[in-house]
Amino acid sequence: MAQSKGTLVLAYSGGLDTSCILVWLKEQGYDVIAYLANIGQKEDFEAARKKALVLGAKKVYIEDISKEFVEEFIWPAVQANALYEDRYLLGTALARPCIARKLVEIAQREGAQFVAHGATGKGNDQVRFELTCYALCPKIKVIAPWRLPEFYQRFPGRNELMDYAKKHGITVPVTPQTPWSMDENLMHISYEAGILENPKVIDHSRPVSMAATGPRASRVPVKVTNTGDGASRHSALELFVYLNEIAGKHGVGRIDIVENRFVGMKSRGIYETPAGTILYHAHLDIEAFTMDREVRKIKQGLALKFSELVYNGFWHSPECEFLRHCIGRSQEAVAGTVRLSVFKGQVYILGRESPRSLYNEELVSMNVQGDYEPADATGFININSLRLKEYHRLQSKVTVKQDE
Repeated sequence: MAQSKGTLVLAYSGGLDTSCILVWLKEQGYDVIAYLANIGQKEDFEAARKKALVLGAKKVYIEDISKEFVEEFIWPAVQANALYEDRYLLGTALARPCIARKLVEIAQREGAQFVAHGATGKGNDQVRFELTCYALCPKIKVIAPWRLPEFYQRFPGRNELMDYAKKHGITVPVTPQTPWSMDENLMHISYEAGILENPKVIDHSRPVSMAATGPRASRVPVKVTNTGDGASRHSALELFVYLNEIAGKHGVGRIDIVENRFVGMKSRGIYETPAGTILYHAHLDIEAFTMDREVRKIKQGLALKFSELVYNGFWHSPECEFLRHCIGRSQEAVAGTVRLSVFKGQVYILGRESPRSLYNEELVSMNVQGDYEPADATGFININSLRLKEYHRLQSKVTVKQDE
C-alpha cells in the first residue's frame, strides 16, 4: 500500500459533493476523519455516520453545535439587525464560522495536519471556512478539492459526480429531477444552483419546517407568548422552534434574491428564515423605542459593516470582534415587549412597551403642551433654514450669470 499522506478532517454533510470527496480523498492517500455538524438540520445522523464509515472514513465525529450557534452567532446578528444588501439575514454566513471552528478543534484533537471542505471554487463558503481555519489555527493546511485541477477537471459538473457516486456505491439525495443545492440550519434554509441559476425560473418548492435552539440571556429574545391561548415559550429552543413553526405556516421570511458574492459575481438564492425574520422586526422596533437617535445612527452604520464582514467570512477578524463589542454595548437599554402578528408572509408590529422607553407620551401629545415651548421652534427653523437660503441664493446668482 502507498504511504499515507497524513490524517485529514473533512467537513462532511453526507450529500453528493462531500460523499464523493471523502472517497476521492481516500484515493489520494489521506486517512479521512469525517466531521458532521448538527446545526439544526433535519438529518438521520446515525445513518450519516454509518455511510461515512462505509465510504472509508477512519472515524466519524457528529457534533451538536446548535446551542453555541444560537448563543454566539445568531444572537449577535439579531442584536445588530444584520442584513446583507438590505434583504439577506445571513443564515449560511453565520453558520460557516461556527462549523469551521469545531472543524479546527477536532483537527487539533486528532493531531491532523489537514482539513478539507466541499465548498465550490466560485462561492462564498470556501472563503468563510478557510478564513476561520487560518485565523484559529495558522499552521493548518486546507484541502479544497473544488479548486484542485485534478478534481474539477475530472468532475466538471453534477453528472460526472453522480456517475462517480454510482460507480463507488455512494447513495446521494440529489437526483436529476431536483438538481439544486440546499443548505439547512437553525437559522434558515437556502436553495441555489442547478435550475435556479436561471434568474427567470420560478421556484415552486414548498417552505420547509425548521427548528432552532439557543441560550436565555439578557438583551436577546427570552419569551414568546401566544395572546390567543396564553401559552408562553421561555427557553430559547422552544422560542425559536415556535416562531419557525408559526411564521413558516404563514410564509414569513421567504425571499428570492440576486446577491453579490464576495468573489465578485452575482448569484441567485432562495432563502427561508421564519423565526429570524420575526426577531429582526421585533428587535428593530424595540430598539427604535429605547435607543437614543444619534446612537442609533452610529449603530446602523456598524450593523452595515458587521453584515458585510459576516457575509464575506471575517467573523474571526479583529474588526468584527470590535464591532460585536460595540454593538453589544449599544444593547444595554434595549429591553421590552413587542406585540406582533404574522399573516400572509408579513410581520405586523401591533404595539410595544419597555421600562427603558425614551418615548414620552406627554411630550409628544397634541393635547398636552408638556415641557415644550412651541415658540422655540421658530428659532430652530430659522437656524436650520440659514444654510438652505445661502445655498439657493448662490445658485440663483450662478444661474443668472450663465444666462447672460
